[in-house]
Amino acid sequence: MNKIQTKFAGLTLRNPMIISSSGLTNTVAKNKKWGEAGAGAIVLKSLFEEQIILESQHEQTNLDFHTEGAEYYTEYFKGHKLSEYLNLIKESKRVAGIPIIASINCYGDSSWVDFAKEIEAAGADALEINLLALPSSTDYKYGDFEQYHVAVLKHLLQVVTLPIIMKLGRNLTSPVTLAKQLREEGASAIVLFNRYYQPDIDIDKLTHVSGPVLSSADDLTEPLRWTGLISGSVNIDLAISGGVATPESVIKAILAGASAVEVCSILYREGASFIEESLSLLNDWMNEKEFNSIASFKGKLNVQNVEGVNRFERSQFIRYFTDRK
Repeated sequence: MNKIQTKFAGLTLRNPMIISSSGLTNTVAKNKKWGEAGAGAIVLKSLFEEQIILESQHEQTNLDFHTEGAEYYTEYFKGHKLSEYLNLIKESKRVAGIPIIASINCYGDSSWVDFAKEIEAAGADALEINLLALPSSTDYKYGDFEQYHVAVLKHLLQVVTLPIIMKLGRNLTSPVTLAKQLREEGASAIVLFNRYYQPDIDIDKLTHVSGPVLSSADDLTEPLRWTGLISGSVNIDLAISGGVATPESVIKAILAGASAVEVCSILYREGASFIEESLSLLNDWMNEKEFNSIASFKGKLNVQNVEGVNRFERSQFIRYFTDRK
């Protein structure tokens, strides 16, 4: 048996390296290369309902549509984009030779369900749900956003049987509690965390500009913390996304309790060589430490006593500043 094989969302992966949803996974040719490069699985670029609608409206800008015509064109355009996505699933499965995970980002319940049924029929091995939003209304009720995750999951599992992976954002009141709820409602895995658009301000031009697009190694600490906390109390597969920028990051993620990692930014910087480098280090490290499987050290350094987390965190905080000169 392959010693770096791992289980994630009910799937058997040849290794923990998952290519994250991005422009890196939006064509069949790219996905074939990721399979050849040794990746364990691929998450296809997300199908964004909102983006599809905006593109449709842009296409209609110079066309004289009546209301009925505009609505018809929007539905036609949405169907066309979905058809392209379904073909990406089918062809990527044919050439990549590894699990293909679809990804959708919608803001209407009916679209989640319709897209999911089509994606399952196309043969996707799993479906990653991307609920990227910032509750910013003054009328927002605490906890509504978390319960929206649960409601979406319930609706999906009424119509599909494929594994559902919930990719969470960082703006949650209690990721541990939400993880427990999602597991109880049937989620197969959770990914920590989604990366938001990073805003910045140009003080010379007095305009909004984009902040850093790619993540860095410094971003690993937050998903590492919550992976350790969740894996210590909730029996669900986890993957870390964000900050996996060194081969050592993969080992750290698994020690904290992750079954896999989703990589993206580092691949833009270094290309497919990062996969080979990471897997080589993982193998060498496991041999050195005499671990014969991923399962033998997964979660070895997680937080198993959740009730004592506050005392643990405080003692580490005090020691950190005591040691500094």
